Amino acid sequence: MTTTPENLLAALQTSDMLEIDGLHAFEFTLTEEQLNIESMDGRERKVWRFTQAQIGASRFDEALQSWVINDGNADHRIVTMSAFAARDEDDEEQD
Repeated sequence: MTTTPENLLAALQTSDMLEIDGLHAFEFTLTEEQLNIESMDGRERKVWRFTQAQIGASRFDEALQSWVINDGNADHRIVTMSAFAARDEDDEEQD
């Protein structure tokens, strides 16, 4: 069982992938000013932008294991994920 970071900012800093509103988003950037998320829904490109204040006001929904964040218009659900990377055989030989 993993522990949940105490805030969304901490979770984002250790994530490789996100799911937002049920869509996988491999492209996201976290800057000092905001969080930018891009995803494709079929042929439609979707973009979300959240300020640091909105990130700070987010809350973790224990029942659904997701972060709830409001962009000023609606609530969105974010699931943070870490990717697994396969090791090269060359890396193993060097260890």
